[in-house]
Amino acid sequence: MNQILLVKPTLAYAKDIMAYRQEFLDAGDSLDGTSSLRVCSTVDEWLRDLKMLEDEETCPKDKVCSDTYLAIRLSDNQIVGIIDFRHHINHPILSVWGGHIGYSVRPMERKKGYATEMLKQVLLKCRQQGLKKVLITCDIDNNASKKTIIANGGIFENEVIVNGDLVERYWIQL
Repeated sequence: MNQILLVKPTLAYAKDIMAYRQEFLDAGDSLDGTSSLRVCSTVDEWLRDLKMLEDEETCPKDKVCSDTYLAIRLSDNQIVGIIDFRHHINHPILSVWGGHIGYSVRPMERKKGYATEMLKQVLLKCRQQGLKKVLITCDIDNNASKKTIIANGGIFENEVIVNGDLVERYWIQL
């Protein structure tokens, strides 16, 4: 695995952000950890949404404050993943199965250790935000995500049923 750095999304990455989005749409895959990227038609629109979510003053009441980061591979400055963390989970969905952190790795970059490193780096940001522990969830059949969570100290708590599917809940102490 090449080294990565988590950076805030900017227009400098616009072309790669839209290519990332399209790869997931073409594959019928979920864009976990990308906030509203799936529904935004432009990077400008997505960046406005992200900025709004960063601040308690501008965050819509039905959402929670969050920070979203691009995982940039340093060797070629390409996006390999996107990860976000929610500042709290005082929300009916997030406290049950959404958790503090969501992430996705570009399909062609999977199984290279990027998700593990992305999570490791964002956990430092969670600690800086003042969190003491974080909830992370994954579908029961998502073995890659399960391994990523456990590799970063995730402790299994329980399973919950969400829309007929089993979801595993893990806590990471910071």
